[in-house]
Amino acid sequence: MRRVVSPTVSNRPFTIVVAAAVVALEGLTALALGGWVVYETLLGAAGDVMSSLVLAVFGLAVGAGLLWVAWGIVQLMRWSRGPAVVTQIFAVPVAITLMQAGQLGWGLPLIVGAGVILVTLLAPPSTQALMSDV
Repeated sequence: MRRVVSPTVSNRPFTIVVAAAVVALEGLTALALGGWVVYETLLGAAGDVMSSLVLAVFGLAVGAGLLWVAWGIVQLMRWSRGPAVVTQIFAVPVAITLMQAGQLGWGLPLIVGAGVILVTLLAPPSTQALMSDV
């Protein structure tokens, strides 16, 4: 039987720590935005309550999912890299669209975060840490 020992934070590659932190930041941002939509909906500021609630639930679910993925990255769980990479691949066109619409305050941080996550998760130290059979 194979015994898996969870490495300490100091044993993790720097690329893993950076990727997990940025994914967690994205997750917290999505949670905050989902919560903001709930707040605005409860105040009556929503034009369409049902659409606002669906958007809020989606934002909260994405935020919780990203936090779970960030936890998986920190724990060096092999499964965590796929969802993190796929999320960033979807984030890039969203960021480009936001920037083309003049929303640089939203689009620029999103594309920078996606780039940082993709580079750090696909870096050789991350690949070795996440894909090796310990």
